[in-house]
Amino acid sequence: MTTRSAPVGQRGPEDRQGWNFNSLVVLILVLLIVFQLQGPIRSTLSAPAMQSWMTVFVAVALQALPFLVFGVVLSALLAVFVPPAFFARALPKRPALAVPVAGMAGAVLPGCECASVPVASALVRRGVTPSAALAFLLSAPAINPVVLTATAVAFPGNPRMVLARFAASLLVACVMGWLWQRLGRPDWLRPPAHQSFDGLGKGAAFWASVRHDVVHAGGFLVIGAMAAATLKALVPAAWLHTAANNAVLSVLVLAILAVLLSICSEADAFVASSLTEFSLTARLAFLVVGPMIDLKLFGMQAAAFGRQFALRFAPATFAVCLGVSVLTGAVLL
Repeated sequence: MTTRSAPVGQRGPEDRQGWNFNSLVVLILVLLIVFQLQGPIRSTLSAPAMQSWMTVFVAVALQALPFLVFGVVLSALLAVFVPPAFFARALPKRPALAVPVAGMAGAVLPGCECASVPVASALVRRGVTPSAALAFLLSAPAINPVVLTATAVAFPGNPRMVLARFAASLLVACVMGWLWQRLGRPDWLRPPAHQSFDGLGKGAAFWASVRHDVVHAGGFLVIGAMAAATLKALVPAAWLHTAANNAVLSVLVLAILAVLLSICSEADAFVASSLTEFSLTARLAFLVVGPMIDLKLFGMQAAAFGRQFALRFAPATFAVCLGVSVLTGAVLL
């Protein structure tokens, strides 16, 4: 008795044959291409410009990665072990009062901007009002004890810089929280669906959440680090010296530079202190803008809250940072 094969259109998934183009196949193809082109690749990587690019890329990525992991772990702890009712009790009922309370809460989290994004995303998922979560997102990397201590060490002759950074950063965080409460629309804030871990034990759910968020946010961190390294390599140093002689232009240039360099908030004070040709107010703008909006943060915020949110939130944050930095510099510096 012979068996007739089913028509192609009626075959099940187990009967179909073809290329299974999975990650292993991609890895093998990439390795073969690299092997065939190892000569040109070696000469390209040895060029001074490429060496500089790789140095910046590795520095940005390695500075941010530990804090990203810290934030992901903290996010998983909040999601798995902390009941939603806790946040309702911890914050004031009125959003206008919850914003400054959440902003001040950023002072107790010793992490950078890469840690604050997943934590703020977890807070929104746990029912915290978005305006308060956004205030925390902006304040945590700028006013925590590690950052303020680093700023004091970097500016030993200007202790007022620590106070100016704390005041300006907290004010920006509160203003942006209040602006979102007043003008923000729910359809602008569309975080991607978070993986459900219902039915798992707390330990299994914790590690599953960590793996999910590391993979999700890590890709955007790498892309941001690559963009920062590319732009840093293209900005001539002579431009900075020219801009420093103009009071208005110097503030704008250092604010834009903070966005492009994407330096971790624990290290940016030492970079700012080295820019001695610029005024203290311009360097304050560098310190206020950097932890709140840069290239890698834009990608991470888009991943955590949606592209529509990032396209509106980033320019508004940049503008508020500039205004508050100039005002704070005029009063305290």
